[in-house]
Amino acid sequence: MTAGAARYFHLSNSLTYLSLLAAFAAMLSAKRLDRLSVAGALIDPFADRVFVLTAISAYLIDGVVSTPQYFIFLSRDIATAVGFVVARFIPGLGASAFQARMLGKTVTVLQLIILVAVLHFERATGPLIAIIGGLSAISIVDYTVALARARSRARQASR
Repeated sequence: MTAGAARYFHLSNSLTYLSLLAAFAAMLSAKRLDRLSVAGALIDPFADRVFVLTAISAYLIDGVVSTPQYFIFLSRDIATAVGFVVARFIPGLGASAFQARMLGKTVTVLQLIILVAVLHFERATGPLIAIIGGLSAISIVDYTVALARARSRARQASR
């Protein structure tokens, strides 16, 4: 590793661990605010996304992941952000219809594990991101089906 690459690698490590600490602090804040409250329910996933985005962006800058791998890694997060915005404009749906799903939580946990694993097992980056890509695709379908069902229930309730 060249001196410049080593400097960026250390920057990547520092940002990753700093973001992890920030995510942990936000999680504690959300727990104090009560996850069932609107504020608590929004802070925790937002902190997760900020951490994931910061860490994977640092890896992209460092060249640890390629641009396609970057977008594969973030595909579920991008899709859920779009879904959240779309749900707000569909009659009968709103932020409350867009709830966390177990498969989505699984993807988040795997993302966090992979972000740390990549620091120690760089050769495994490709296969690990492929796993995230597959699970993200399934999670996107899961969220889509859940929103379609919520929309159907909202239509039936309004009749």
